[in-house]
Amino acid sequence: MILWWILLAILAIYFVPLAIARHRRRPMNKAARAEAPGKFANLPSGRTYYEWHGPLNGPIAVCIHGLTTPSYVWRAVESGLKMMDYRVLTYDLYGRGYSGRALGRQNAKFFVTQLEELLEDQGIDGGIMLLGYSMGGAIATCYTAKHPDMLERLILIAPAGLGINSNKLQDFIIKTPVIGDWIMRVFGGHMIRKAIKAESSIPSAIPDIYDRQIADTYVRGFLPAVLSSLRNFLSKPLDEEHRKIAKTGLPVAAIWGEEDKVIPLSGLGKLTKLNRNVRQTMVEGASHSLAYTHPKDVIKAIQEFLREV
Repeated sequence: MILWWILLAILAIYFVPLAIARHRRRPMNKAARAEAPGKFANLPSGRTYYEWHGPLNGPIAVCIHGLTTPSYVWRAVESGLKMMDYRVLTYDLYGRGYSGRALGRQNAKFFVTQLEELLEDQGIDGGIMLLGYSMGGAIATCYTAKHPDMLERLILIAPAGLGINSNKLQDFIIKTPVIGDWIMRVFGGHMIRKAIKAESSIPSAIPDIYDRQIADTYVRGFLPAVLSSLRNFLSKPLDEEHRKIAKTGLPVAAIWGEEDKVIPLSGLGKLTKLNRNVRQTMVEGASHSLAYTHPKDVIKAIQEFLREV
């Protein structure tokens, strides 16, 4: 009898916090999507939210966001690209923003397939400038290695795939099934919100970004997507993909934050060894949030890159 009570207690300790955590999160459903200003593409792999900005006949720039912050992270950089007459396409990765909570391991194939399908759906068959920020940089790298003929230029901003800083708890969560999943689902939102609040005093060119980032942690499917990406994608080095890109001669630029605590600056040197033709820029005083804390510096680096190529 005692063993049964112990078993019930263990089950309660495991499942009750999960149920409470799920109850606190809102679904990404029709009502939630009603407030979306953009459009949706019903792709074979899932429902994808996207927005177009800029002149209809301008050259196309496609922007891929990172691990946790959806496509609104591009607002400030997007404004600069529009002023350069680019037609800008942004979209939400699965499990983030308004896009669907697609099933499957979030690995390179998972993300590249979403981008392939979206570009086909939008009738884009080449000539793009592809921009990737953080994990989006890793996705852009994988896509470019597979489809170099689709691109005119590649721009990587604090890109993943060349090293990433993590702590012991994050490593434990990533490497430990079941228990790691439980910790992420119960405490992951709190951990992400704590990190957001720690940076919220940094002035942002997107006024409401910190509030929106916090709100995203309360949406169902968000934390499992983040964990799946950490386990199946961000833990993989992309050396071979960068070597493939180097062989094509495609113009590539990389922009780094001097004070980035997420993506180490050692990635700059590593990328140079893999592709010696990359134009590299370091933004002084910028953290990993440089896309919205230092957008003018990012745009300046892009403009200088475009003048050279």
